[in-house]
Amino acid sequence: MKQSHGKDERHAVKVELIAVVAAVAGGQPVVLTIGQGSALPSGPFELGHRSLQAGLREWVEQQTGHPLGYIEQLYTFADRDRISDEHALRAISISYLGLAREDSAEGRPRRDWGSWYGYFPWEDHRAAPPPAIAETLTPRLKNWAENSGTASREERWHRAALAFGLDGRPWNDELVLQRYELLYEAGLVAEALRGPDNAHEPSALGRKMVADHRRILATGIARLRTKIKYRPVVFELMPPFFTLLQLQRTVEALAGRLVHKQNFRRLIEQQELVEDTGETTTETGGRPAKLFRFRPAVLMERTVAGTKLPIAKA
Repeated sequence: MKQSHGKDERHAVKVELIAVVAAVAGGQPVVLTIGQGSALPSGPFELGHRSLQAGLREWVEQQTGHPLGYIEQLYTFADRDRISDEHALRAISISYLGLAREDSAEGRPRRDWGSWYGYFPWEDHRAAPPPAIAETLTPRLKNWAENSGTASREERWHRAALAFGLDGRPWNDELVLQRYELLYEAGLVAEALRGPDNAHEPSALGRKMVADHRRILATGIARLRTKIKYRPVVFELMPPFFTLLQLQRTVEALAGRLVHKQNFRRLIEQQELVEDTGETTTETGGRPAKLFRFRPAVLMERTVAGTKLPIAKA
């Protein structure tokens, strides 16, 4: 084995910067990807980078042609047991969450926006609980629980029921990472497998991503679903002028749940997040709809209360 400055290479570490860049397009939450949707934009932190954020911005723009706007540090991953190649360098993945307006500016490299729900099909509850939960995940999770020892069988099923809203338990939209980690532990997602069985994954269990990228994406979705409840970060995803219905649909797309229309509008008005522009649009069909914009104070402060999500009853 090669030696590096007298130390075993197995002790070497590389630092990788990874971006979860979210947008909403056509009423669907999407994430910026590379490699035909198999990976998030990423690259190593190099000595020439002025800072971690500068390095991240450079990699994202280089790989996708998309300059980053708002970003915040998400999480740092350094799990040794997630490395599939025992000879690979130990990697520390520093992830960031970015928000963008999906567009197709000419003259830039092709951007690949993948739907959140293509990677996590069990997360979209806007129309109804996804069939994947009852048809695929529930029986497999039951089998996983039953095949454990007597002492852990009940504990495993209890965790599964809490995560996926089974046995009459409520659905918690914020437990995105916990659900993915549970499926990983149960060996039900491709990333948890090794060898030739890792080549394909049923569509009911979502699209596979390289390394830990789907885990990092789950972390980003969970963070954003939490943040929209106490901060109006959604304005980073909206055009300058929008209707209240467009704002509601964007929030619903991110949360994966419907909200009560009248209560939602009442909360928006009470929190003074938006103001009427005096203009209308007919692009939504039907009667002309009023156009709104976020109040300047909201754009400057970015610390006022969020949308609180008045969830519609099923």
